[in-house]
Amino acid sequence: MAHDHAHSSQGHGHGHAHGHLHAGDGRIGWAAAVNIGLTVVQIVAGMLSGSLMLIADALHNLSDAMSLIIAWAARRIARRPADDRMTFGYARAEVVAALINFTTLIVVGLYLAWEAIARMFDPQPIEGWTVVIVAGVALVIDAITAALVYAQAKDSLNMRAAFLHNLADAGASVAVILGGIVVIVWDWRMVDPLLTLLISAWVLRHALLEMGETVRILMNAAPDSPSAEEARDTLAEIEAVASVHHLHLWRLDERRLSLEAHLVSHAATPGELAALRQAARAALDERHGIKHATLEIEHVDDACEAREGGAPSAAEGRPAV
Repeated sequence: MAHDHAHSSQGHGHGHAHGHLHAGDGRIGWAAAVNIGLTVVQIVAGMLSGSLMLIADALHNLSDAMSLIIAWAARRIARRPADDRMTFGYARAEVVAALINFTTLIVVGLYLAWEAIARMFDPQPIEGWTVVIVAGVALVIDAITAALVYAQAKDSLNMRAAFLHNLADAGASVAVILGGIVVIVWDWRMVDPLLTLLISAWVLRHALLEMGETVRILMNAAPDSPSAEEARDTLAEIEAVASVHHLHLWRLDERRLSLEAHLVSHAATPGELAALRQAARAALDERHGIKHATLEIEHVDDACEAREGGAPSAAEGRPAV
């Protein structure tokens, strides 16, 4: 029985990558500071103008700032190398941060909905011009903040969560501006809680949609692409493989896939085993980008599935054990 573990390193461009990451940290820091300042201004303006939707936008801005701080801390932790305590490394710190930020978004969304419903039964007078001016400034700052973190959001669930905070807040600011205009023109106070509910629905929808992927990674679920079935079929198609079982495919983080499987084969000599390992690794990498694979090769006469009572193999169309 032969056991093989293989992965490829990604050392190229290491210095450039670190420079890019540290530059990104600076942008995140500035974005967080700006959002904290904006939150203070909006809360004061909301209290003075009597606008719940402006205070709602302020609370969302505060969650933006907190999400950026959490994202910044997670990025730094994720860069730590693997050690004896964390043998897979610390990259999942960013996934945990994303889960925290999405959970925060959901809590904020539910709170806004509660406050908006309560305000419907007791509409308050609103100073429309204060709302429009402050929300306009907030929209500009939200757009700048989103631009600062956009580059990092492309390939990081953690930063995508922070970016989503800002994108949703930009949409909320637009809604607040429209609400302020309605109050100025028609003095329709009900627009305040109605638009607050709209902000809440926007926040909840996006948070719930993105949270699913985060939970799947933390639960070691197989990705949608490649699926475990696709990886299994790829291995089963190799000429020297008689069957495949005990296959597990999961994501270590957003960018790294890991696979382990038992391959049953007639291969017996060192040369045959080496050729099978090489073919399996190449097929997984070329077809699915799986660079981290742990493969155990079993001879057909001594396969663990046979020793355990002849359980059907995955290559024969039945689920792997």
